[in-house]
Amino acid sequence: MTGLDLWLAEAQGLLAATRQAGLDATMVQVVEVISTALGANRPLLVCGNGGSAADAEHIVGELVGRFLKERRALKAIALTAPSAVLTAWANDYNYETVFARQVEAYAEPGGVLLGLSTSGNSKNVVLALEAARARGMVTIGLTGQGGGRMAALCDHLLAVPSQVTYEVQQVHLCLYHYLCAAVEARLADG
Repeated sequence: MTGLDLWLAEAQGLLAATRQAGLDATMVQVVEVISTALGANRPLLVCGNGGSAADAEHIVGELVGRFLKERRALKAIALTAPSAVLTAWANDYNYETVFARQVEAYAEPGGVLLGLSTSGNSKNVVLALEAARARGMVTIGLTGQGGGRMAALCDHLLAVPSQVTYEVQQVHLCLYHYLCAAVEARLADG
């Protein structure tokens, strides 16, 4: 087996393990919650750090723009994107609260916060989940095995059965592409 073959076989194994982890029922609930919020023009706020920040912006890009179907723009906001807000707040206060501060600005009861963290322990994502809950938002986590500190703060948790960052991120891509397609299908037809 070549290096690439081995890499792809490992990815395939983790995808199979994720299929067996029983995330189907949770994903159905997540699609319902996000579709209901966006259908009522409530916000979907998305945040994460590093690769998860890029994933947060990717998710929002698919929902504000389009993924597979023509439809109206959806009210999704990446809390990672406003660089002036991020850098000013982190400089003047601290980085741990950069997402919670934006939740304070954009939260609406009935809206949703989707936090991404491969470990589930990113302090700024944890604080954003706490802020969202305090403001009547539904909280969803996309994490690695166990969910870390985020698990207790999420109404719905999609935890990939791995603790290896790049492996978790590979599966997160599959999960959120499915999520975007399913939400879009519900809202484009309704």
